[in-house]
Amino acid sequence: MSKWKENTKYRMSGVLMHPTSLHTEFGIGDLGPSARAFVDFLQRAHQTLWQVLPIGPTGYGDSPYQSYSSFAGQVLLISPEELVREGLLQEEDLFKRPFAKASQVDYGRVIPYKEELFLLAYKNFLGVKKDSKLISDYHYFLYEHGWWLEEFTLYCAIKKKEGGKSWLDWEKSHREYRPRDEFQKDQDYYAFLQFMFYRQWFRLKDYANERGIYLVGDLPIFVALDGADVWAHKELYQLDEKGFPRALAGVPPDYFSKTGQLWGNPLYNWAKMKEDEYDWWKKRIGHQLHLLDYLRIDHFRGFEAYWSVPAKAKTAIPGHWEKGPDHDFFYEIEKHFGGGLPIFAEDLGVITPEVERLRDDFGFPGMKVLQFAFEGMGDSGFLPHHFDKNTICYTGTHDNNTTLGWYKGLSREQQAFTKKYLHSDKKDISWAMIELALSSVSRYAIIPVWDLLSFDERGRMNTPGEPAGNWKLLLKKGLLDEKLADKLRDLTDLYAR
Repeated sequence: MSKWKENTKYRMSGVLMHPTSLHTEFGIGDLGPSARAFVDFLQRAHQTLWQVLPIGPTGYGDSPYQSYSSFAGQVLLISPEELVREGLLQEEDLFKRPFAKASQVDYGRVIPYKEELFLLAYKNFLGVKKDSKLISDYHYFLYEHGWWLEEFTLYCAIKKKEGGKSWLDWEKSHREYRPRDEFQKDQDYYAFLQFMFYRQWFRLKDYANERGIYLVGDLPIFVALDGADVWAHKELYQLDEKGFPRALAGVPPDYFSKTGQLWGNPLYNWAKMKEDEYDWWKKRIGHQLHLLDYLRIDHFRGFEAYWSVPAKAKTAIPGHWEKGPDHDFFYEIEKHFGGGLPIFAEDLGVITPEVERLRDDFGFPGMKVLQFAFEGMGDSGFLPHHFDKNTICYTGTHDNNTTLGWYKGLSREQQAFTKKYLHSDKKDISWAMIELALSSVSRYAIIPVWDLLSFDERGRMNTPGEPAGNWKLLLKKGLLDEKLADKLRDLTDLYAR
């Protein structure tokens, strides 16, 4: 039996909620007391999975799917309260809490507020005794993560020097990666922030695992153009001689957009990656599986074939399919890590028999989204009577409307069909769909927190194609209470999850 399959039961369920949505008084959720309280909520509700979105640093638009590093953590998730616990801040440093009544994450205000706290914590860190355990742990972190940390911190330091501009607009001497002593002071600060993120992350993971809660992460298939990955490893991407993309990633017209989605990410040079047996990818997947218990790969179909859009196109419509690394890639991954990897395949969108074969040949569970099942009022493959056991059932995803918002947008005929299938006249359609997910034969069932709370469309996390207004969901204090946990527990136990 693979090491990845140990200590798990067959039918599992959990909740999708990014840590940024947790209630705190610091303007954004973090990895401190509120995260541990959420683990306690999951334990009381007899859940076994906590799914998060990508946890890397975000840039323009605040999207976790446009991170400027495949290995660094989102430092905005660092808990000020945990910095007090480390002795790097004092309680009085946290008296200024301008976000106590915030109803959404306001990144424009949160970033400078937290930066002020981080700078103070770093100043205090520099005064810590050299023989302390904190300093010993820090040096071990540098040793363990130096293989990616040097590139990332240098990228951050130069980006600061360049006024935040994209590396494509940096002065010529900065556009090529090479170690540089003149930026060491800033690099040390960025390394400290990563150390604190990782320290807090693993404390939270240990807390969750000890209580039978497993973390499900999310790996975007592509990386951001303006990021440390591309800047330091240009040869791995489809770029011209100046570093600009020859083509961009996206998807053709689909459920979410009539013109498709033009993501703007550079495409991989798969032929170059194959030369060293996908070493960069092995490091990326291994790193994520160190942080997480399960890994959802976003846009899984891109490994079989990906949508290549001309670099100057205004929409994704002019794109075309190009062959991906397909089975060869996952053969190499399994050769390196062993079989039975805890990978979820996000297999939504334009899915062909070839994509299904790739997914099934490696035993990866695919996704079933209940909202997709009812709009056509026909015998959809997203209706649970068609499900295979090796699937993950969701009411909706971070890209969908909330279930209540979705239902309100259906026609009367579609609403009638939905209720007929659900055998329900419940006014709370969100919980009728939650029960359908939990009762399905799918091995995994994951419920977005906004559906647990029966939010309408105002509780939506993301609207694909909309450049602004996303990723701002912030829960009010007390919503995830014992009554809600017990309600979820009763259904979970009823369907043996």
